Amino acid sequence: MLSGLRVRLLAPRAVSVCVYQSSGCIKRVGMEGPVEAAIRTKLEQALSPEVLELRNESSGHAVPPGSETHFRVAVVSSRFEGLSPLQRHRLVHAALAEELAGPVHALAIQARTPAQWRENPKLDVSPACRGGNKKDLRGVS
Repeated sequence: MLSGLRVRLLAPRAVSVCVYQSSGCIKRVGMEGPVEAAIRTKLEQALSPEVLELRNESSGHAVPPGSETHFRVAVVSSRFEGLSPLQRHRLVHAALAEELAGPVHALAIQARTPAQWRENPKLDVSPACRGGNKKDLRGVS
């Protein structure tokens, strides 16, 4: 009997990933939903990023399949020059105020200057979801 055994999924949790540079999307994995598209458009308009890497991590959380509630974003913009990390995050939050007030539950932000991105051009990895309220939402519409 294996009671109490916790199983962690080792498969990638991202529903979709698109790596952007000034010329547009250079790599896409998975399907883009309407919330993700809105996030991408608003960040492009507000920050004119050199690199915009957006990952929908909703599938790794206790949400219905196809949800767009948990995102991780790396934004590289010269607009961040001379700003503190808090000021950079505020710019991102201002651009995405509508999404953060509605469908987006969690947004992990890496806001870097071009020089900082050249030093470390990687998107951080989110920790595994610990289940929240532990409800089984697979059948919820």
